[in-house]
Amino acid sequence: MALIVQRPLGTADVTPAEIHKWYTVEQVAQDTARVFGFREIRFPTFENTDLFLRSVGETTDVVQKEMYSVMAKESRFTLRPEGTAGTIRAVMQNGMLNDALPQKVFYITSCFRHEKPQAGRLREFHQFGAEMIGSASPAADAEMISMAHTLLESLGLRNIELNINSIGCPACRAEYHKALKEFFASKTSELCGTCLGRLEKNPMRILDCKSPVCSGIAKDAPVITDYLCEECSDHFAQLKELLAAMNIEYKVNPKIVRGLDYYTKTVFEFITTDIGAQGTVLAGGRYDGLVEQLGGTPTPALGFAAGLERLIMTMEKQGCDFMEQEKCDLYIVPMGAAAVKKSAEIAGLVRAEGYTAEYDLMNRSLKAQMKYANKTGAAFVLVLGDNELEAKKARLKNMESGEETEISLDDSFTENFSAIAMAAMFAAEETAGMFNL
Repeated sequence: MALIVQRPLGTADVTPAEIHKWYTVEQVAQDTARVFGFREIRFPTFENTDLFLRSVGETTDVVQKEMYSVMAKESRFTLRPEGTAGTIRAVMQNGMLNDALPQKVFYITSCFRHEKPQAGRLREFHQFGAEMIGSASPAADAEMISMAHTLLESLGLRNIELNINSIGCPACRAEYHKALKEFFASKTSELCGTCLGRLEKNPMRILDCKSPVCSGIAKDAPVITDYLCEECSDHFAQLKELLAAMNIEYKVNPKIVRGLDYYTKTVFEFITTDIGAQGTVLAGGRYDGLVEQLGGTPTPALGFAAGLERLIMTMEKQGCDFMEQEKCDLYIVPMGAAAVKKSAEIAGLVRAEGYTAEYDLMNRSLKAQMKYANKTGAAFVLVLGDNELEAKKARLKNMESGEETEISLDDSFTENFSAIAMAAMFAAEETAGMFNL
C-alpha cells in the first residue's frame, strides 16, 4: 500500500519498537539533572523571531539559512532552532532571576533547523539541555562539564573525548577579530560568499564554516587563546585545574568557537568518531552577555545541549544497554462470551495494581491468541474457558520458564498474581541482571 502523504524530509517517526531507547536516554538525563540540582523548565515551540536574531546572531548559519519562520498577521514567529534563547527568555519573563541564584534548569525538547538531512542531523531533532544562570565562577563551568560527563558515562558511552577552549570576552575578542581580519584579508578571493560577509561582521564565524575551502584556509588562522585578556586567561586556567581535580580528561582545542554568537569564555564539546563526520554528541559553553542582550541586568550564564538522536545512535554503535521494551505482564485468553466478561474484570483489577494486562478483542482462536500473546512478550498467560469459570480456578503460565501455577479466580487473584509476578521478576534479576537507571 502506497501512502498518499508521507512524513516531511528530515523528520523521523519513533515507533513503539524503538521508544524504549528514547525512554532510556530521557530518564538518565532527568536523573542526572536531578542529582546536580537542576529542575525542569518548559517553553513554547515557537518564539518571536527577534529573540533568535538578538541571541543566536544574524551572521550564524542558523539565522541566515536554517530557521523556520512565518508571518502571522503583524508578527513574525520562528520555530525554536535551539533551547537556550527560549530558556533565558522564560527565566527572565517569569521573574526567576529575582530568586536565589544560580538558577539551574533543564529541558527535553524538539528543535527545528532547515538543513541537509544526514546521519545524526535532522530538520526536526530533540535535545536535552541544561542552563545555569547567575554564576561567573569557573567552578560553575567545571560543574556543567561534570554534569555532561556524568550523563555520558551513565549512558554507558565510551571513547568520548572532551574538547575545551576559551573564546574570551568582548574586550579580548576585539583584538582577536583584528588579527583574523588581517589573516583573511589576503584570501578574500578564495572565501565563499557567506564568509566574505562574515569577514567584516564576525570573522570568527569563518572558523566554523563547513566549506572545505574555507575550513582549509582557517586551519592556519591565529588562535583565540593567544589573545585572551588576563581575566579570561585566569578563568580558563582555573577551569583546567578544576577538571584535573575532578579527574575529567580533556583536550584544549583552540579551533572550537561554537556555532552561535552568544558564547563567551568557556566553550566545550564531547566528541566521538563512532557516528561519522557529525561527531559532536554534546556541546555547550558560557554566554555571559545573553541576559543583557535580551534586556536584563548583566547576569553570567552557561549551559549545554545534547542531541537525543545522536546519543541514541552512538549508544547503538557502541552496543550500550537500553532499558527493556515495555511488555505485557498478563495476557488473558478468553474462550467464550462469559470468559470475555471475566477477562475484563480481571484485567481491571490487575491494572489497578500497576501491572499491564490485555485480553483478546479480536475473537481469535486459542492458537491465534497464544501466538499474539508471544508477540506482546507477555510474561504470564491465563486461559479462561467454561471449565475454569465453573471451578473458579485457572492455570497461570510463566511464558519464560513454562512453569504453570494454579490460581484462584476469586478476590485473592490480584494478591496471588502479584506475589507470583514479583517472585519471577526477582529470579530474572538474579540470573540476567537489569539495566540500572
